[in-house]
Amino acid sequence: MRVVKNYLYNASYQVFILIVPLITTPYLARVLGPKGVGINAYTNSIVQYFILFGSIGVSLYGNRQIAFVRDNQAKLTKTFYEIFLLRLGMILLACLAFGLFILLTPEYKVFYLAQAVSLLAAAFDISWFFMGVENFAVTVLRNLVIRILTLISIFIFVKTTNDLAIYILILSLSLLLGNLLLFPSLSKYLGKVSFKTLQLGKHFWPAAVLFIPQIATQIYLVLNKTMLGAMTSIQAAGYFDQSDKMIKVVLAVVTATGTVMLPHVAHAFAKGEHEKTRECLYQSFAFVTALSVPMTFGLAAVTSKFVPLFFTQQFISVVPIMMIEAVVILLIAWSNALGLQYLLPTKQNKAFTISVVVGAIVNLIVNIPLIMAYGAVGAAIATVISEVAVTGYQLWSVRKQISYRKLFTDIHKYLLAGLGMFGLVYCLDIVWAENWLALAGEILIGIVFYLILLVFLKVELVNKLRGKLRHAKEN
Repeated sequence: MRVVKNYLYNASYQVFILIVPLITTPYLARVLGPKGVGINAYTNSIVQYFILFGSIGVSLYGNRQIAFVRDNQAKLTKTFYEIFLLRLGMILLACLAFGLFILLTPEYKVFYLAQAVSLLAAAFDISWFFMGVENFAVTVLRNLVIRILTLISIFIFVKTTNDLAIYILILSLSLLLGNLLLFPSLSKYLGKVSFKTLQLGKHFWPAAVLFIPQIATQIYLVLNKTMLGAMTSIQAAGYFDQSDKMIKVVLAVVTATGTVMLPHVAHAFAKGEHEKTRECLYQSFAFVTALSVPMTFGLAAVTSKFVPLFFTQQFISVVPIMMIEAVVILLIAWSNALGLQYLLPTKQNKAFTISVVVGAIVNLIVNIPLIMAYGAVGAAIATVISEVAVTGYQLWSVRKQISYRKLFTDIHKYLLAGLGMFGLVYCLDIVWAENWLALAGEILIGIVFYLILLVFLKVELVNKLRGKLRHAKEN
């Protein structure tokens, strides 16, 4: 029950992170246009490299280490301060490097300075601590307040294309304020600490080991926008960014299980409950598959109507990009379950690292010819190929530890239900008028039809759920 509760909290947390862009995107698409959106996407992709350098894998490492020691307050306190101060020092170095970069860069200086606040905000990001102790409520409440303030600020202060720097600054300041608001909640968990006893250095290498896969991940998450801005146009980076935002909103619901399950599985593994870790993987894999299949096929089916309604006709080029990129929803759901929910908690860092490095290398190799030939559509194809490589390697790496038969139970039924839903919704999308009411109707009908097919196909997950509900009624 605790895992389900934390999943709901974290799903809310992830959605709240993206809720402001989701609400403001139609407004900003009209106010800033493809060029303004593209400049933000391009400059933000650059600052993300510096944030990555300063973070040195702390988000994943800190989450796991806190989960290991959360039952001992003295160790918990010491571990927190060691990891926090290590990251703080690395972020300060990253700030110096970014300052030098701005001095040497002739274009977009004002926008880079506005983005720099988000780099500073990363120094005070301690969400990894609360994820490690499995307290997701505090981050949800904080995010709700901050995102509402951000939303109000955007509509008040961003009125024309000349307000792009103000928009970037609002987003950056919201990150800084949100991170600072987490600190008062630490007193509930931490005791007194002697700073003389802290050993920051012992965390550097283990965090750096997890830093390698984060570098690789960042390459195929952010490099696409950087390369599009440099090789094609700022507008192309903007088109890809709009598609990417929508994919991330959908993924937030699916991948929320990863952040919740990592400390839960790590805690079980630390106590020697190895069979439980495998059962957690099977259950989580079935759950994310059941969620991600309709999201993948559903988004692809409604994209041609959704894009002009949501972004305006200026962004019609986003349609083929989003239809292709929708495939990564299912692929990332699988790699999230295998990587974050099994490999990392069970200390199989090498396999996880190699998987994302393989994905980054594949992305880099295929990106150049595909972007040169097809622009932003090529970047979307490269993203899908990269995720296939990541998921494929992770599946191969666990071949001797798990049962593929249990892992892929009912996968053919989910895909059949998803394809059936896609066919119905796509036909409705062509026939029905282009308005919000029709779009809402298509989504609702698609969800209901998918659920009916799951029941008709007798999916095991549905049978288990019905059994639990029957048992709850009897008691």
